Amino acid sequence: MEIRYIDIKKTVLSDNTDLADQIRENILQSNIFMLNLMASPGAGKTSLLLETIRRMKNDFRIGVIEGDIESVVDSEKVAALGISTVQLRTGGECHLDAPMINEALQNMALDALDLIFIENIGNLVCPAEFDTGAMRRAMILSVPEGDDKVLKYPLMFSVCDALVINKIDTISLFDFDMEKLHMQAQKLNPHIQIFKTSCRTGEGIDEWCRWLRGEIAES
Repeated sequence: MEIRYIDIKKTVLSDNTDLADQIRENILQSNIFMLNLMASPGAGKTSLLLETIRRMKNDFRIGVIEGDIESVVDSEKVAALGISTVQLRTGGECHLDAPMINEALQNMALDALDLIFIENIGNLVCPAEFDTGAMRRAMILSVPEGDDKVLKYPLMFSVCDALVINKIDTISLFDFDMEKLHMQAQKLNPHIQIFKTSCRTGEGIDEWCRWLRGEIAES
């Protein structure tokens, strides 16, 4: 009896990439810039997002797509800033993908937006594999997580345009080698932009926002 082998993962990723390319083309034609923000749980995705919105909302019409397995806690924080927000409740899925983002976009007033942030599921594995249609991808690594995550999660560091090292106000409390992290990240991804931030003190947030503004201007 013949056994037929079908690589489901390859097929799924291929279909996802095709739709992601279509999403990217559509929102570019609408003059919208979309950023996919990824990190582990507790790294500070929502905190960085809120600080970024506060600094940019007077210059850009912003929308947010929030991904969570269950809760709407983060969406409520974003909406409290007067930002249009769509919540994607995955019910167990560990990432956001192009079909999910496409559905979210269909529920947004795109003609009233210039900038969309995707806050992805807290995970350094699955989100790195799925193109969402965003123009840029950024990841957050918090100091308490340690400086060895480049070695443990190389794909995430490879696909991202920017690395935000967050919670640097705690660096004296942890055995965190900033120089080693820079070296390992840039060896893996020579084009990655690295920012050091603290959402508690505000350090580095303006520099991160300047980079983001530059990427928007070039898109």
